[in-house]
Amino acid sequence: MNSVSELTMARKNEIIAACRQLYQTKSFREITIKDIGAATTFTRTSIYNYFETKEEIFLAMHCQEYQLWCAELETILHRESEIRADEFADVLAKSLQNRPFLLKLMSMNHFDMEENSRPEMLLEFKEAYGRSMALISECLKKFFPGFTEGKTKQFIYIFFPFMFGIYPYTTVTEKQKKAMQEAGVDFIYQSVYEITYRAIKILLAKEGEENG
Repeated sequence: MNSVSELTMARKNEIIAACRQLYQTKSFREITIKDIGAATTFTRTSIYNYFETKEEIFLAMHCQEYQLWCAELETILHRESEIRADEFADVLAKSLQNRPFLLKLMSMNHFDMEENSRPEMLLEFKEAYGRSMALISECLKKFFPGFTEGKTKQFIYIFFPFMFGIYPYTTVTEKQKKAMQEAGVDFIYQSVYEITYRAIKILLAKEGEENG
């Protein structure tokens, strides 16, 4: 990588890091390009040399999170020992428990974020997303050889949509809790690990029964 490419990457990462920090305390709607620029070491207008919209910055941040998750999935895949259903559910649930920021980003409006990003930015994101799906598919094929291609795809297309709802179901404010109580909704609050572990166990048991 030449010095120009290194500088470009460094500045992109600085912009993403600034946005990430702001997203800890502000909502997507509240954050502006001006806010992000103020948190970097260069001018606000310079951001447009790297990202055309706020949505592109969030998409890049999301892409990074998928890449980090993929690194954890690679570790699971390359285990030498066999793994039981409950062990697989455990390590996969922990991998998501370790990525609360990924789950928070998943809960955003993806349609608008992707619609307001350039094709090349969207492609990079989809590659990272696709890699995570491929790694989980590889894990299923390796550790559960009884899974057919169809059953593996079925697991993927149930589990990935499920992940988009993990954050709002496990991160609840006092205001939301009060509203649920007043509405008479009998809701069981679970951690990221608990809700994910149980979902994986159900999916694996269901597939095992159908393959048996």
